[in-house]
Amino acid sequence: MTENASPVTFLSDEKAWDLLAGERLGRLAVQSENGIDIFPINYVVDGESIVFRTADGTKLASVKNHSHVTFEIDSWTEEDGISVVARGHASPVTSEAEIAQIEALRLKPWVPTYKTFFVRITINQLQARRFTFGRDPIPAYRY
Repeated sequence: MTENASPVTFLSDEKAWDLLAGERLGRLAVQSENGIDIFPINYVVDGESIVFRTADGTKLASVKNHSHVTFEIDSWTEEDGISVVARGHASPVTSEAEIAQIEALRLKPWVPTYKTFFVRITINQLQARRFTFGRDPIPAYRY
């Protein structure tokens, strides 16, 4: 990295969708009775939305009561890291035709539990960044 290059690069929405499609595990932040809860979820990208399965519990109740959610993935190597933050609205999938379409995506529960509900996150804001790792900058002067 050159001295003037920024260690943070903002990526296009197209690249953000590619990164989302390349991962299978992310974190879902929802508003619940206890404040903000964050859950690891496995997911698939379906068009320009994110779909996950869940059981009848906190995630599903939170989505039904407060549909605005934030979803995040990240990954890293020794040299750099990426972060994709997606904001949007989540809603349970109830249409039999849509459920059949989602089942064709082979979205399986991460752990062997009954997760009979599908939730779709319709994204309205994406932010993807690449972070180039390196040494701390040397200050121009010291006290």
